[in-house]
Amino acid sequence: MKAISRWLDRFCYNHPNFGIPNLMKFIVIGNVLVFFLDMFSNGYVSWLFSFFSPLILQGQIWRIISFLFVPTSGYGGMFSILWFAMTTLFYYYIGNALERQWGTARFTVFYGLGVVLNILVGFLMGSTSMYYINMSMFFAFATLYPDLQVLLYGILPLKVKWLAWIDAALFAFDFFFSIFSRQWITAVLPLVAILNYLIFFWEDLMGVVRRTGQRAAYRANPQTINFKKAQKQVREHKGYLHKCAVCGITDADDPNMEFRYCSKCNGYYCYCMKHINDHVHVQ
Repeated sequence: MKAISRWLDRFCYNHPNFGIPNLMKFIVIGNVLVFFLDMFSNGYVSWLFSFFSPLILQGQIWRIISFLFVPTSGYGGMFSILWFAMTTLFYYYIGNALERQWGTARFTVFYGLGVVLNILVGFLMGSTSMYYINMSMFFAFATLYPDLQVLLYGILPLKVKWLAWIDAALFAFDFFFSIFSRQWITAVLPLVAILNYLIFFWEDLMGVVRRTGQRAAYRANPQTINFKKAQKQVREHKGYLHKCAVCGITDADDPNMEFRYCSKCNGYYCYCMKHINDHVHVQ
């Protein structure tokens, strides 16, 4: 995973002109056209464009690409129109934000790799769709902008990182529900979308894991524990923050005096500048 991630990073860096500018604009336009054509054909256009490997092998090769433009929410009334409009605009916004942040090459490779993985799954399982790949774009967006606040349904303000957890819960629910109901195709597609996300964000996620471990080690460090105890004592007794363990001078006695803590002493001992280099280490 790490090697693939780094290779893709180098490829995108060395080929900045690779890709399709404004890719999501073309995806969205295609989805909108198919959605409205479905309204007048009772969903026939979506069926004609969907990925079905037996029909592709019979010569309908356009389905290898046309499934990209099949809306993930079919036409079924006014509510479905509103839902389609909201989700499509949201995907368009996310896709453009990712392209601005990454550049055209990286975003095209991200989306294109998801397409290739889905095509492979489609030939193995018989059919596929872009529903989970589109949803996984939100994981990428939330990783880059975790604290950005958006209005859920235009009303409820939420940070993107919390919406990403909701998205992850939906992925997990769909996966386990598909497993229990033995719908193998819908069990595989969420995993494919997650794989595509991990390929591009493996280094970032490992960095988060490392930083979390370092913070945990810092909190468990005896020096940190002793420092917190010292701070607590200061809050309880008040009056000063630093006190020299040799001469007893405090920052209240001499506000201009600098204090240091000795890393060689067994504990969290503070010394003034006169004694930081002239004291017996506590063992």
